[in-house]
Amino acid sequence: MPVSTRSEPTLVTPSLLRDWPLPAPGDDKYSRGAVLVIGGARATPGAAILAGTAALRAGAGKISLAVAESAAVQVGVALPECGSLGLPESADGSLTGEGLDRIASYLERADTVLVGPGLDDLELAESLLRALLEREEPDGDSKAEGGPAVVLDAYALGALGKVEDLLEPWRGRLILTPNPTEAGVLLGREVEDLEAAVADIARRFDAVVSCQGFIAGPHATKGQESELWKITTGYGGLGTSGSGDVLAGAIAGLRARGTSNAQAACWGTHLHAAAADRLASKLGPLGFLARELADELPALMLELNT
Repeated sequence: MPVSTRSEPTLVTPSLLRDWPLPAPGDDKYSRGAVLVIGGARATPGAAILAGTAALRAGAGKISLAVAESAAVQVGVALPECGSLGLPESADGSLTGEGLDRIASYLERADTVLVGPGLDDLELAESLLRALLEREEPDGDSKAEGGPAVVLDAYALGALGKVEDLLEPWRGRLILTPNPTEAGVLLGREVEDLEAAVADIARRFDAVVSCQGFIAGPHATKGQESELWKITTGYGGLGTSGSGDVLAGAIAGLRARGTSNAQAACWGTHLHAAAADRLASKLGPLGFLARELADELPALMLELNT
């Protein structure tokens, strides 16, 4: 695994990624891993669809989307490649964190669980994280040791600090994809040095963290030999609705294929940015859509992984 041996972060370039190849595609969908996305409130089911599409475009073999039950049928029609599962929702259409027994078998079989895309209520997102973590306890319904990688995005990140005392089952399995504002929320302070903040979050939550082009592993320390990387590409057009959902989905899909957390984050963040480069050259630096980013991923992986 390429890591920094300088005070500067390692630059994530095509050359580095070619020396850090993705796992072989395998013989069938079962060998490429399963992703479960939990999100998609009634008003925002598209976020879960974007994440699920990106996971499939990144090469995951199976995708299931657990969304508000009032949106489940529409989600299944919009993304026919997925399994669409309905979860209990509030009167406003937000996931409540209840009813996880409905998806128990999917939680058990998933190689990666992505929580957050399309959640729209911070308190209920906290309830959802608590319910998921309770299932990881020794007397819960899931195994306390091992288990799938857990990718957290959007409102799930906003709720993460509120369940920090319960995080032991997920430590070492977490991949976090905050934007700079969410990074500040995770640290409880204003972010002035993003590189240092990403490293601090990685250490605090024992996670791999990808934030606006910086990626850190849990042992990253600014100014020392560390797991710290920096993306070298990407256009301002990435600042568009749904772009973060595509990033989180791409990372989840790559992780399900059998990469390490750090490799999934480095590859996924680079692919997301390189997809923006490619769209910018076709359409202009602004105005491309998040769903178009996912469509660029297979060709980019082919170029980098051959």
